[in-house]
Amino acid sequence: MSAVLVESGPDQGAVWHFGEPNNEQKLLAQGLAWVNLGHRAIITVGGVDRLRWLHDITTQDVENIAPNVWKPVLILDALGHIKFQFDFVDDGQISWLVIDSSYKEELIAFLNKMKFMLRVEIKDVSDEFSCIRIAGKPDGMGGPFKIVKKDDVKQPETEVGIWALEAERVAAGRARIGFETDHKSIPNELGFLNTSVHMKKGCYPGQETVAKINNLGTPPRKMVLLHLDGLNVDLPKVGDKVFDGEKEVGFIGTVVRHYELGPIGLAVVKKNVPIENILIVGGISASQEAINRL
Repeated sequence: MSAVLVESGPDQGAVWHFGEPNNEQKLLAQGLAWVNLGHRAIITVGGVDRLRWLHDITTQDVENIAPNVWKPVLILDALGHIKFQFDFVDDGQISWLVIDSSYKEELIAFLNKMKFMLRVEIKDVSDEFSCIRIAGKPDGMGGPFKIVKKDDVKQPETEVGIWALEAERVAAGRARIGFETDHKSIPNELGFLNTSVHMKKGCYPGQETVAKINNLGTPPRKMVLLHLDGLNVDLPKVGDKVFDGEKEVGFIGTVVRHYELGPIGLAVVKKNVPIENILIVGGISASQEAINRL
């Protein structure tokens, strides 16, 4: 069947599905399909100081990651708010950063500003290389991934659209910047601790906020999985307000139709919202499911 493309947003131009989204999700979950992520940007960082430098400015223990092992990474501001999110791998000579194209230029400018006199070289190689989600058992962070040259993207297994990948992400409770985040978002409320945030590494920008809130207990907000009333044709949009009765308690991020769970979405709500309460978003009722990614 012909491909249906994403018309707007960070995934614009990517294949949304090939006409059978439920079957595509099943194939991806079974490890029998691949996804072309060529719409995402790829930045490389070379130089002998690259790992120490990236270790110092990110939330991940980059210095001690084995070659060719993928890890999710965040960059925070000084107050602990999330600025950037990317998937990271180092091949022993070069570090590869796979990011949403929407903030590629902003991230490159930030990295260039932060390199000072260190021996690092930053390049945008998005026109030369692509990231793909290869066939295989899901690894818990959206992969397994592989970097390939643009001419070598095609894989022998069935290609599926990013609807399948996004449905997998939402069901797993993995937040994505620009969807489940706003200007106040901190890692503690989105399930990033011990995944994108290494809790035993030393100082990095925003680390004091992360540690303080973790030691005090619960952050001011939490992310929950919403199971929406399946009778509605139109689903809520990213950023729609979430209500507990008549009280606004948060916002919704990504909403997808999952092949097993039906319509689901990730919402960020106030920490004191009882998990058993039925919430309303976009005029649709939704039950909550707690997310535990620690």
